Amino acid sequence: MITKLYPPKSIEESKLTYVVMAARYRKEWIFVRHRDRKSWEMPAGHIEQGESADQAAVRELFEEAGVVRSSMVHICDYSVLVREKKGYGRLYGASVEELDPHLEYEIAELLFTADLPVALTYPEVQTILFKRAEKHFQT
Repeated sequence: MITKLYPPKSIEESKLTYVVMAARYRKEWIFVRHRDRKSWEMPAGHIEQGESADQAAVRELFEEAGVVRSSMVHICDYSVLVREKKGYGRLYGASVEELDPHLEYEIAELLFTADLPVALTYPEVQTILFKRAEKHFQT
């Protein structure tokens, strides 16, 4: 698996299939655990047909982490190459202002942490995206 980062809006929106949100709430990162897994990941999801990447990011952040209000910025685009198949996504940074504590979708629980969790669902991709998000929030 090879993950590459690109400047914001480098990838045509029509090629994007995925959004990932590096979300911060009260100076901590938000990670989610899917009900079918024991590992952690940043809130993320697929862009639905007829939906922009920005719309998908807002929707997925609500569905996965219960985020009701936030300010989001586009940090970068990225590609992931797996067995000669390349997929494209967009990484957002979200400063979360308000959460709805009721998780009604596929997410079992939230983790608020100062660091990257050890048990990640997609360690190679998530680590690279997390490190890029950390840089964004430090500036």
